[in-house]
Amino acid sequence: MEGASFGAGRAGAALDPVSFARRPQTLLRVASWVFSIAVFGPIVNEGYVNTDSGPELRCVFNGNAGACRFGVALGLGAFLACAAFLLLDVRFQQISSVRDRRRAVLLDLGFSGLWSFLWFVGFCFLTNQWQRTAPGPATTQAGDAARAAIAFSFFSILSWLSTGASQAYPGYPVGSGVEGTETYQSPPFTETLDTSPKGYQVPAY
Repeated sequence: MEGASFGAGRAGAALDPVSFARRPQTLLRVASWVFSIAVFGPIVNEGYVNTDSGPELRCVFNGNAGACRFGVALGLGAFLACAAFLLLDVRFQQISSVRDRRRAVLLDLGFSGLWSFLWFVGFCFLTNQWQRTAPGPATTQAGDAARAAIAFSFFSILSWLSTGASQAYPGYPVGSGVEGTETYQSPPFTETLDTSPKGYQVPAY
């Protein structure tokens, strides 16, 4: 049923923090949130190095400022999106409208798919630029930060894909008070009646 598929019948149910924290979807969101920090954090802190010819800074990814900007924007966007969707997950049980619930689910699925694709593009872009980076003292110094950004870009692809794939808002759980058809007893008046009660003899004619 449409209402049950989005859990509308459970709207207003109290939130159990322990159960919420243990949900696979919640764990994936937290993982994606941490991965986003691990991407834009190293780029912001160590992704710009001094050039050999002067004091100006250049992006460690082959001197391509666009690579650093793209990595920071992608990671920062994922950071904010994870926080927003975590809040949406917390508030989801309070949404009683089936239409609003459907929109929330579709928004989550669509954004997860889009950001998985962007993380894939970012991973390929950063990897390509890092491979083209000429070795040098500055590159060696910022090498760990660059490799961390690339690695967590790849992990983010998997975490955002898994977030979209595991998107599920169950309807009525077992024991919710709404019983399924399999729990009904057999209908009344269908028992086999004894046609020959005890102590009664059929007369012979």
